[in-house]
Amino acid sequence: MPRPFLKQIDQTLRKPDLKQFEKAVFVLHDQLNLAGWPKWVQMEKPLLIFMESSEKGNEISHHKMKAAFVLSSMRHFALECFEAGFEVLYHATNGHFDDGLLEIMKEFEGTLIYMTPSEWDSRERLRKIKNNYASRVKEIPNGFFLADEEEWKSKIEPGYRMEFFYREMRRQTGYLMNGDKPEGGEWNYDDQNRESLPNKYPVPQIPAIEPDEITIEVMKMVEEYFPDHFGKLDHFPYAATRKQALELLHLFIDERLDEFGPYEDALKTGNHSLFHSQLSLYLNNGLLLPGEVCEMAIGAYTAGKARLNSVEGFIRQIIGWREYIRIYYEAMMPGVRDANHFGFSKKLPEVYWTGQTNMKCMEESLRPVIEEGYSHHIQRLMVLSNFSNLTETNPGDLNLWFWLAYIDAYEWVELPNVLGMATFADGGILASKPYVSSGNYINKMSDYCKNCHYSVTKKTGEKACPFNYLYWNFVDKQRDTFNQSGRVNFMVNMFDNKKTGQEKQAIRDSSEKFLEELKRVEFD
Repeated sequence: MPRPFLKQIDQTLRKPDLKQFEKAVFVLHDQLNLAGWPKWVQMEKPLLIFMESSEKGNEISHHKMKAAFVLSSMRHFALECFEAGFEVLYHATNGHFDDGLLEIMKEFEGTLIYMTPSEWDSRERLRKIKNNYASRVKEIPNGFFLADEEEWKSKIEPGYRMEFFYREMRRQTGYLMNGDKPEGGEWNYDDQNRESLPNKYPVPQIPAIEPDEITIEVMKMVEEYFPDHFGKLDHFPYAATRKQALELLHLFIDERLDEFGPYEDALKTGNHSLFHSQLSLYLNNGLLLPGEVCEMAIGAYTAGKARLNSVEGFIRQIIGWREYIRIYYEAMMPGVRDANHFGFSKKLPEVYWTGQTNMKCMEESLRPVIEEGYSHHIQRLMVLSNFSNLTETNPGDLNLWFWLAYIDAYEWVELPNVLGMATFADGGILASKPYVSSGNYINKMSDYCKNCHYSVTKKTGEKACPFNYLYWNFVDKQRDTFNQSGRVNFMVNMFDNKKTGQEKQAIRDSSEKFLEELKRVEFD
């Protein structure tokens, strides 16, 4: 009899006889690519174990679309492995995944092998099982990253920046290198990648993937099991298989990579992806591998199909930033979870849950998150995180929201971005300055301000852009931190010496009024 919402799995798979296997490999939901596993797995074809855990799904109220993506991708991969000749045990448990594994270990007598999980809590759970079955459980290194954390994590300290790491990764991989020299003579072409999008500039759309029966079954399950979780699930536009993810990768390389660089930081009303690849979710669950994505991009440059500043900026996000923050996570966990440099204690503003606001930039940045679990990195950093900082929100609240709200968010990737970079909660270990700005930056990089209830040219008062007075209020209150950074200490001097006493008071009054009236909510 099929289990609820596992019809597509149960029609193909039958429970194998566990006693006949000497080896079994436990596959987590972000390890969905045999090429990321050691070659012996494909050669020997051990039993593969997959686990759906109700308790894992309820730990935090992950976006409904994220839950559907994780489960659909895992089910598709399990069935693909079966078609490739593997015996597959697809187990569902009401407990956590380690509870499910303990149930299996009572019957399975061979050796259980698992790959080091990318997330801390999953790692701790599996290592407890390993300790209980020391002779029969083996952990192997994670094969879904390029950098060896043991080689790098001791270097994570104040002053060791991503740029140093990135250059070494370029040398190690040989990507965009001419011997010991970087292609084009420069390591970094960011100065060419800060253009705003011209009006009516054509942007190729990322095609939506039509959900199949497996995905539709998962969507129904998510709606029934997690009805109160964040976000919407009235459609599903994402890939759920490696084949589909590769098709989207090829489309990005062919249609959007060349113009990715110049408009990497641009913001546009009604378009939350622009020339971005939107491939992070497939990299982060294993459907795509970082090396193959970089090599395809470099191939486009070599063939004259994509400009250097675009390709360099793209691979820097992968072998530079993505790998660097993973090393940071390995070096800083678990203590960094409690990082709160500014000591902010206010709860997350209600707008992050509802998306309802008169601030056009916040509305445009939150709508795609609620509807699809995605927005690109400038919306995340310079709108949503910026607003959180300026409204003195507890960075732990923002961190938890990012973790549950974004379809590509796993703790190893979102925590360093939120607590290390976006909120400066770690006090400057990852970033050299707080990433805060007034409305001027948003106006420069977007068309949001043209249709906003507030005026970006007004600095204080009812109709002024809240980012304007909140920014200067932040500079005033956090002057010690600003003064310690050579990159932004001049902002304190500007506040002290360029603004009149009347202007300073108006900034404080406008900020106090806004912060008092801002609605905030507790996490459930």
